[in-house]
Amino acid sequence: MNKNFAAIVAALLLVEPVTGTVVAAQPGSTERVQFSQGATSTVIKGKIKGDGDIDYLVRASAGQTLTVTMKTTNAQNYFNINPPGSDVSMFVANTSGNNFKGVLPTDGDYRVRVYLMRPAARRNESSNYTLTISVTGKPLAPVSSSVDAVIPGTNYHASATINCTNSIEKKIGKCEAFVIRRGFDGTATVEVRLTDGFKRRILFVKGKPVSSDSPEKLSTVRKGDINIVSLGTLERFEIPDTLVVGG
Repeated sequence: MNKNFAAIVAALLLVEPVTGTVVAAQPGSTERVQFSQGATSTVIKGKIKGDGDIDYLVRASAGQTLTVTMKTTNAQNYFNINPPGSDVSMFVANTSGNNFKGVLPTDGDYRVRVYLMRPAARRNESSNYTLTISVTGKPLAPVSSSVDAVIPGTNYHASATINCTNSIEKKIGKCEAFVIRRGFDGTATVEVRLTDGFKRRILFVKGKPVSSDSPEKLSTVRKGDINIVSLGTLERFEIPDTLVVGG
């Protein structure tokens, strides 16, 4: 075989999407996960060594349920999940175990990062793992801009300034919040802009907050026409019904 042709074929194989049951790519790589036709899950078998993290990109939508489980041969082998466009994890397996199941708050690429804990990585240990990823449920599609106008140049239907407390400033302040409406019954994704461009996404279904891209537990109380959403003890957002529903 021509050496140049072989090199081209090898390069193309490196960017092939992950489907079905496969052997993972080399440490330090990023792979896109795609399910076989008609399937909602895939099994990935691979090996990791040292500090060579492996990322798997999973395309999913708000309202769908993402399930990720992993079995390993090294007790120091875990995975994190980062929401779309964020380097801050919404799930950290080394504190919660190698099992995740949750309703997703927004649309985009969720990054499943497989890694070894630092002590094991420094010792250049290795691990064989089996990663099972599934996406189920019907997406909650955004309302068309022809029905509910969006802010020009964006996919947001509206914005507002809300009261907020976040884990960085730890005091009540003001935050800009944007909404992607997914119905006229209070189903929507609210995105709150925090310090240094950090974003927090919260999914509302029929007016009730149901999930977020925070690893902390979500709780909510009503105060008049405002949902006061708390994520753990350090983040708190006062989100008015008018932003979520419109009007």
